[in-house]
Amino acid sequence: MSPGRPLPPGRPPIEPTQVIRRDGNNPPPLAWSQAPNSPTRPRATPFEHGGEPPRRHGGEPPGGYGGEPPERHRGEPTHAPTQRPVPYREPPPPPPAQPRRSARPPREPRAPRARRKRHRGRWLLILLLVVILLPVAGVIYLDRSLHRIDALSSYSDRVGQTAGTNWLLTGSDTRVGLTPEQERELSTGGSSDAGGDRSDTIMLVHIPKSGAPTVVSLPRDSYVSIPGVGKDKLNAAFSAGGPKLLVQTVEIATGLRIDHFAEIGFGGFAGMVDALGGIDMCLPDPIDDPKAGINLPAGCQHLSGSQALGFVRTRATPRADLDRMNNQRLFLSALLEKATSAGTLVNPLKVWPLARDVASSLQVDKGDHIWDLARLGWALRGKTVATTVPIGGFTDETGSGNVLLWDRDRASRFFDALAHDRAVPDDLLTR
Repeated sequence: MSPGRPLPPGRPPIEPTQVIRRDGNNPPPLAWSQAPNSPTRPRATPFEHGGEPPRRHGGEPPGGYGGEPPERHRGEPTHAPTQRPVPYREPPPPPPAQPRRSARPPREPRAPRARRKRHRGRWLLILLLVVILLPVAGVIYLDRSLHRIDALSSYSDRVGQTAGTNWLLTGSDTRVGLTPEQERELSTGGSSDAGGDRSDTIMLVHIPKSGAPTVVSLPRDSYVSIPGVGKDKLNAAFSAGGPKLLVQTVEIATGLRIDHFAEIGFGGFAGMVDALGGIDMCLPDPIDDPKAGINLPAGCQHLSGSQALGFVRTRATPRADLDRMNNQRLFLSALLEKATSAGTLVNPLKVWPLARDVASSLQVDKGDHIWDLARLGWALRGKTVATTVPIGGFTDETGSGNVLLWDRDRASRFFDALAHDRAVPDDLLTR
């Protein structure tokens, strides 16, 4: 508004502006944010040194304080700021309060501990080792339980290697290990009655590379040449020289090389049958043989170990030794069928006693093992060709008694087919 112009009504008069000059020694003005907190003494004005302040219209000193300078508040800066003040920002509002729950919240499932995982893995490893090592330990134990003998030793002019695999199985009348009570139970007679061990059963098993195995019964009364003895019954070779001479005699008579040998006695045979829980057999005719300790009716029946031993030993039948060989083949088939059945193999309470009794009852060659016997049993579990060597007739020989003669021509063709791993022609089979 220009000077001299009248003021509007009701508006106070304009006060003169007071200018304060800085001295050269005073510091520059501070910003509000840099102002000290301690009270600052106001600078002296020209009015404090005797000067008179200018008067407003009406004679009053400026400010309306009656000539007294206005009193400043403590801590209030005495000069204007040179920087813009920092704007004030209000803090964010607090979050809304959560409603109180009357029930406890469900607990979160705990994470599985690493230690528990380690323990579980350790137990799985132990279980795996047991599953693997236990059968291995059992096989080693059974293999060491076998009684080994030198049955397949080499000799001059021995038969060369033939095709397939050939086993010689014998059942001897040895009573080694039997108590007097067991001898009476099995009706084997005393050791003094035996007059030396003899082979009651002689079987040749040929396992081809392909096809069904052939089980050949060799009659113990077969009249053959025995090295170092001469012509005599086949079982005389066992009495004279044991398994080694028997193997040599069979190889010379048949032209087949024997690869494995196994022998079982009276006690071992009965124990093996009892370990299986007995064998079911069907008899076409009754058999009553006090010497063998059996009195069996005709028809299907369950045979215990002692009854089975009497059944494969008896000759109280119309064809005597020929019927006995046929009974032995039938019983061997029934025995292997039950031994290799699923009910036996998957049942540790059956398979372990059976394997233990078989291993402890057998005599094998020093080169044979328990897994060789397992392969033999597995090969015979199915279809087999069971027969007898072709027979030519019977005759009496001085010093030997009644002997059995082979049909040389047919027997030669029979064993030649086995030597070349071929099926035996039907016209050479004897059922």
